[in-house]
Amino acid sequence: MASKAPERHATVLPEIYHGLTNDSRTDAADLTVSSIDAEKEMIINGVVYDVSAFVKRHPGGKVITYQLGSDASDAYNNFHLRSKKAAKMLASLPSRPVDADYEKDALSKDFEELRQQLLQEGYFEPNLAHVAYRIGEVIAMYAASLVLIWGGRWWTGMLMMGIAQGRCGWLQHEGGHYSLTGNIKIDRHLQMIIYGLGCGMSGCYWRNQHNKHHTTPQKLGADPDLQTLPLVAFHKIIGVKGSKKWLMLQAPLFFGGVITTLVAFVWQFVQHPNHAQRVGNYLELVWMALRYVLWHQAFGYMGLSRSAGLYFAHLAVGATYIFTNFAVSHTHKDVIPKTKHISWTLYSANHTTNCTSSWWCNWWMAYLNFQIEHHLFPAMPQYNHPKIQPRVMALFAKHGVEYDVRSYWTCLYVTYMNLWRVGNFDYKVIKEAKVD
Repeated sequence: MASKAPERHATVLPEIYHGLTNDSRTDAADLTVSSIDAEKEMIINGVVYDVSAFVKRHPGGKVITYQLGSDASDAYNNFHLRSKKAAKMLASLPSRPVDADYEKDALSKDFEELRQQLLQEGYFEPNLAHVAYRIGEVIAMYAASLVLIWGGRWWTGMLMMGIAQGRCGWLQHEGGHYSLTGNIKIDRHLQMIIYGLGCGMSGCYWRNQHNKHHTTPQKLGADPDLQTLPLVAFHKIIGVKGSKKWLMLQAPLFFGGVITTLVAFVWQFVQHPNHAQRVGNYLELVWMALRYVLWHQAFGYMGLSRSAGLYFAHLAVGATYIFTNFAVSHTHKDVIPKTKHISWTLYSANHTTNCTSSWWCNWWMAYLNFQIEHHLFPAMPQYNHPKIQPRVMALFAKHGVEYDVRSYWTCLYVTYMNLWRVGNFDYKVIKEAKVD
């Protein structure tokens, strides 16, 4: 019996998984491959690999298990674009040829053809001048904020410092995808410094969590961006396990900076340093600690209460800036059942939103308003996304796939309304449906 992969759409997505904004409710086909062992095998570039003995040694952690039982070619090719070590590790694993009658779905084949074209045309090559500009920008913003605060313009300086912290978040994000210089070791160290000094957070923890998100965005039980309780729930299936009284207020609390600040506080002082200590990444702990040493040197003259007040005020601004902009890209979209595999391309198409390109939005979101392109090609320098957008749109149009692009203000509105709807949902419906 042939094991040809099903085409992109099969049935209507059950209403229980609906977000707020997907125009099409047709369900992407389950691409679990029946001819391989879903407990230990996956397909990568036409070869079946047994990864059962490798899972615990995988440098990226358990994210590799998310691809078991499926064709993981797109995930492998995009995560390990610049890694010679990954190719050597892969070659050492037990393998066998894929069944002769196995064939990838048409959309995935066309996506890989586009990826190869973009590689050959140089779109994955970093621009060091652009990187220098981005690093110089955040240094200048921090320096200007110091001058403003020392000169008595406390509020203006605090706001600028908060935005600078958020922009360090954008910059370290590119370092974590190895698209700053294209050198994995250098980019990891840049991420460590930028995230540690600029945000007080851990690059290794960020990579561990963010790569899971990129592998399976909006997938229940897999995407960490859905695992946000008790502070916030972006989908009713998540919200059923939360506090009803709290969730009813989550929309104004999130956009009002309360939830975003609490998240940043927990990240800075609990999750990120604990992870760095647990995995023995002491250099990251040094960079995080140096942030507070420099803060004391700059603002210790204010006294403890005023210095701490300034710190938490700018933390609130930075957290609200970056977390709100992260939220507009995914949180209002449909979710995926935990037992299902869909194609890399449809993860991006069905579960991601772009914000309309403009000079200010491209700067404000550091080109992550091109979230569809970023999820398709995470290792591509983000400033190249506007250049490839027409070709991605053409690919989607060819296969009848929705390309969701909205104005920035519309994205903010639907994100708020989704939070409000989740917070005020009648959870008896889910409890009666017994959805896990």
